[in-house]
Amino acid sequence: MNKKCTLSSLNILSIAGVQPYKLQPHEKYMNHKQLLHFKQILQSWCYKLKSNKKSTIKYIKNKTSNYPDLIDRAVQEEELNLTLRNQEREQILIKQIEHTLNKLNTNNFGYCDICAVEIGIKRLEARPTANLCIDCKTLSEIREKQMIE
Repeated sequence: MNKKCTLSSLNILSIAGVQPYKLQPHEKYMNHKQLLHFKQILQSWCYKLKSNKKSTIKYIKNKTSNYPDLIDRAVQEEELNLTLRNQEREQILIKQIEHTLNKLNTNNFGYCDICAVEIGIKRLEARPTANLCIDCKTLSEIREKQMIE
């Protein structure tokens, strides 16, 4: 079942409204309760981003004016470019969230894509779209930095 980020029968909470997960002693990693917790976070985050996208499109449509002054026109174009750049970043994030929701639905969520180690509840709450454990992510960033230099 391919669930995109849409409102479902779950209680969708705003991201700020989702309380941190309280891990119980001897609780199995990525049990149903934990998966549901992260599904709520991801779906509400995606819903919020999609709502922002609609309001941004309205803003751009209303904001475009043909100013006779070159400086005013340049300022407006720069502002619209910045808005579009942010919109593009949010669209990439929406795709990451949808990919993560697919992983969640296929029980591949919460484990490192490289070494298959548990990513961890706290790391996933900080970055729900994380697909690497902290060690693999650190190594990846080191390699990336070396390639740039």
